[in-house]
Amino acid sequence: MRIRRIFRRSPAARLRTPMAIATMIGLSGLLLSAAVPRDLLGSAPPQPMLVAAAGEIRVLDGATLRLGDQVLQLQAVQVPARGQASCRDAAGRTMDCGAASAEALAGLVAGRDLACRIGGVDRHGRVLGTCEAGGVELGAALVAAGWALAADSATPGLATSEAIARQGGRGLWSAARPAAAAWRRGS
Repeated sequence: MRIRRIFRRSPAARLRTPMAIATMIGLSGLLLSAAVPRDLLGSAPPQPMLVAAAGEIRVLDGATLRLGDQVLQLQAVQVPARGQASCRDAAGRTMDCGAASAEALAGLVAGRDLACRIGGVDRHGRVLGTCEAGGVELGAALVAAGWALAADSATPGLATSEAIARQGGRGLWSAARPAAAAWRRGS
């Protein structure tokens, strides 16, 4: 007959598995902290600036500019595409709202240098930003004149400017067909 011994693991052996798990968690955390960008949890870096001389600026539509080789979409504003809506001018003549918005933007940037604060990229790959020409913020000026609408992501001040332009019947709000709210939903 054989004597069977039942051994208990030593206290050190019982701690090996929990220690191995704790070590793996610690190493994973260390590797993860090295892989995560440092500014992810800290303060955001300043937004980059894009500056263009007056001769480098081209107006593509009522909210899109070409600054040299860079295409920039004005942030937090919406304008109709050319041919998408018709408006009436002060004399009652019908005109293309999209073309009129582009002309209004061209008037704001004419002969002025431009400074834009980059805020991201849209779904089409265009750079989004807020731009100033001659001390005038372009998006806010277009909305106040009625040639652009405040996007859903706009500041409350921009939405207030849109409401004032609507009440005054300026720009797109001067008997636009289809109504500005209709083409906004379609965009």
